[in-house]
Amino acid sequence: MSSFMGQVLFGMNNSGMAILASASDASVDGFSLVAQNAIVAIIFAVIGLVVLAVSIVLMSKLMPLPFWKEIEEDQNTALGVMVGSIVIGISIIIAAAIHG
Repeated sequence: MSSFMGQVLFGMNNSGMAILASASDASVDGFSLVAQNAIVAIIFAVIGLVVLAVSIVLMSKLMPLPFWKEIEEDQNTALGVMVGSIVIGISIIIAAAIHG
């Protein structure tokens, strides 16, 4: 399989293709490779969630108004949309940083 097809089908770069090639060796069974990748995915997910939580706390500290009060008690929909957009943007940046 060409490198381009690997990227299209599996979303992998050359190192991902190397892992697939090494998985065909007799010394590495499929279950251990899947378990290893699952553990790495869980670790990256936890790191991403921690970074997102820290960024939300920083955002709430740096804003000039208490935005949780504005959103919950005063029903400020525009502020809720703005904060949601910021969180989605930060999440995309974190995902891109983790993916490489």
